[in-house]
Amino acid sequence: MSLAGRLAGRANIILLEREELLAMHTTGRSAAVFTETYGNASVRALTSQSRSFFENPPDGFTEQPLFTPRAILFVARPDHVAELNAWLSENPLVSRAATMTEVYDRMPILRRDVFVAAAEEPDSADIDVHGLFEGFRRMAVHGNVEIATSAEVLSVSRAADAWVVESARGTYSARVVVNAGGAWAGRVGVMAGLGDRGLMPLRRTAITIEPPDGVDVSNWLFVNDIGDAFYFKPEAGLVLASPVDETPSEPCDAQPEEIDVATVAWRIEEATTMKVSRIRRKWAGLRTFTPHRTPLFEFDANAPGFFWLAGQGGYGIQTAPSISLHAANKILHYLG
Repeated sequence: MSLAGRLAGRANIILLEREELLAMHTTGRSAAVFTETYGNASVRALTSQSRSFFENPPDGFTEQPLFTPRAILFVARPDHVAELNAWLSENPLVSRAATMTEVYDRMPILRRDVFVAAAEEPDSADIDVHGLFEGFRRMAVHGNVEIATSAEVLSVSRAADAWVVESARGTYSARVVVNAGGAWAGRVGVMAGLGDRGLMPLRRTAITIEPPDGVDVSNWLFVNDIGDAFYFKPEAGLVLASPVDETPSEPCDAQPEEIDVATVAWRIEEATTMKVSRIRRKWAGLRTFTPHRTPLFEFDANAPGFFWLAGQGGYGIQTAPSISLHAANKILHYLG
């Protein structure tokens, strides 16, 4: 949708959506955080390039701010201090070390016998994912992009100098086809005879739980175990938590497994004074990665006009402004 918005009015575009509803899968299940320290160096650069868009979106893009500041606190157990120090050295401009006194002053629910070191990313933020998606959708619609839902792609083939896409809503042809199929992107590549580029959907689980009685969590930090045991953050008066799982999955409407729900509940109780007495909601989403964990936004070297926009992994929301701009420029250059 972000690419459609960028190209709107500059090319004739139809967006084919497999589901009846837009943003049904990973986009609608995001943890909604902007962090410039997440991912490899390429991903971090794409995230940083997106910051100005989030802070100052185009006029009329959204009525509400896309950012709500929320610092991220990284905590380390004794056997993960080296990882925390490596993280600090990789992100010197956007991170700082924190004392454990600061940690317990700001997040007193953390158990004092679990963690021994900490660091902070002070300029991270919550993202209004709905506002971001809707802004790009309006850009697309105002630029006469046709959006077809319930239009699962059934085949992709090359005919003369055009691509032919057969969908559940009809058959279309175009000079450029963009494979932005999320967890299904590998399958679309195979349909086109180009392979799946090693794309792998990985399931991640999240839950929301009741905060401690009488505690306002709205100003809590986003707390991330540097050893990837868990993270948690405030979410509409509740606490959102994840076990940071990455379980290989076929493309599907992902559902949480009870073992993963139980794991995150146990880890939260082990690391904090919170009691997970009631789980208000549980869900899962598929985050699709390339083998090198860098998103694909490029034409296929072996197939003129076939553009990969895939493998955004867990970075898709926060990198959408920059990746969509880079992708649009490449496609417009191709179209001449």
